[in-house]
Amino acid sequence: MIKKTVQKKISKISLKKTKDIALSIQFSLDGFSFCVTDTETKEKIYFTEYKFKETLNSPEELLEKIECIFKNNTSLQLEYASVLVIHKNNLATLVPSKYFDQNSLASYLNFNIKTLNTDFIAFDEISSMDAKNVYVPYININNYLFQNFGEFEYRHHHTILIEKLLMLEGSNEKTMFINVSKNSFDIVVIENKKIVFSNSFLYQTKEDFIYYVLFTAEQIQLNTAIFKLYFIGEIEVESEIYKIAYKYIKNIFFLESQNSIFKDLEAPNHSNFILLG
Repeated sequence: MIKKTVQKKISKISLKKTKDIALSIQFSLDGFSFCVTDTETKEKIYFTEYKFKETLNSPEELLEKIECIFKNNTSLQLEYASVLVIHKNNLATLVPSKYFDQNSLASYLNFNIKTLNTDFIAFDEISSMDAKNVYVPYININNYLFQNFGEFEYRHHHTILIEKLLMLEGSNEKTMFINVSKNSFDIVVIENKKIVFSNSFLYQTKEDFIYYVLFTAEQIQLNTAIFKLYFIGEIEVESEIYKIAYKYIKNIFFLESQNSIFKDLEAPNHSNFILLG
């Protein structure tokens, strides 16, 4: 089952003016979303999100869902000035540029995940932190999108997350950001506009969640009574993981976007940070 949860009505700018609009797509085993940007004003003019009832088991199942979405959503059948595709998964690791060897991509990933000989491995350049993000994209989805759009750029969600967080006004103190998804979350800690820590975790219970958060805080010597934690993504004040985090960490906030598109969305300003933040 596919549930369309959020949609912005088409704004004054027609989506038929394809030379002036760009498409950004994000997908994972939990869902699919996309937004359209006016290339001249940089305004987000259209956004739609689909959440799957249950987490899918494979990229093959994801492709079936995406084919269904493309068939039924005419906005995805247009030609666009450019297309950005964002792969959202935990099949990634950061490697400092000085240690990076393009011939050793699989070895970097094998420290954290099990890869297959048939896996295609890619990497993104993160110039703002002088590192590479090595990851496994869903190549079957890339092939399908190439059939629909021709040439496009693709990146990993963790790359976009880090780049956007580093663009925020910096703090002299270590600040933790947590991007929450249905069954996983990303932790990024920044100090003086530099990455101190960055990793992704899977979780099933609120106890799993708080364990990884507090373990990370301990490892990088963060005082839970002092440091600031900003949440983004799929989390609300009523969420069990929010409640347990508030129990242990004093200074908790939502990182709210000022993007004007949220005026028309039935979604909190801290959600969909990768596409709309």
